[in-house]
Amino acid sequence: MIADALSDATTRMSKAVEVAKEDFAGIRTGRANPQLFAKIMVDYYGTPTPLAQLASLANPEARTLVVTPYDKSAMRDIEAALRSAPNLGANPTNDGNIIRVTLPELTEERRKEFVKIVRTKAEDAKVAVRNIRRKAKDELDALKSEVGDDEVARGEKELEAVTKTHVDAIDDALKRKEAELLEV
Repeated sequence: MIADALSDATTRMSKAVEVAKEDFAGIRTGRANPQLFAKIMVDYYGTPTPLAQLASLANPEARTLVVTPYDKSAMRDIEAALRSAPNLGANPTNDGNIIRVTLPELTEERRKEFVKIVRTKAEDAKVAVRNIRRKAKDELDALKSEVGDDEVARGEKELEAVTKTHVDAIDDALKRKEAELLEV
């Protein structure tokens, strides 16, 4: 029973770390990356649809991304979604077949804003990991009468080690992203 609670907590913490890494990938650095557009939702026939399901994304140059819609009738909606996307500053141009998105150079001020955003996302991920730890600890405490205090204490030590491992993984990803953002 303790092993089940720990494995569930570990799985959920790993998912929280993966979500944090995906969020970091969505923050723009100096070069264009198709991952930047992963979470952009396009209003497609009244339904919010991820851009990746409506178009292919290619990266021909460092600051340019080419969006090729599968359905040409959705081109205007895709272009509008790209224009309104926060934190991109993108300027899409439409030639009838493809949409070219040129991302502007990042200023020092903008880079520092992105670092703040990344730190906020990292803190949110750490809070999620701590919430998972708290829930798992409550589950372990509920098992005290069945398995004994010593087993629960051992389980809590393991839980703390797992939590520290996942928080450290988030911190490592944060350091890498900050270095990438501040690199000129």
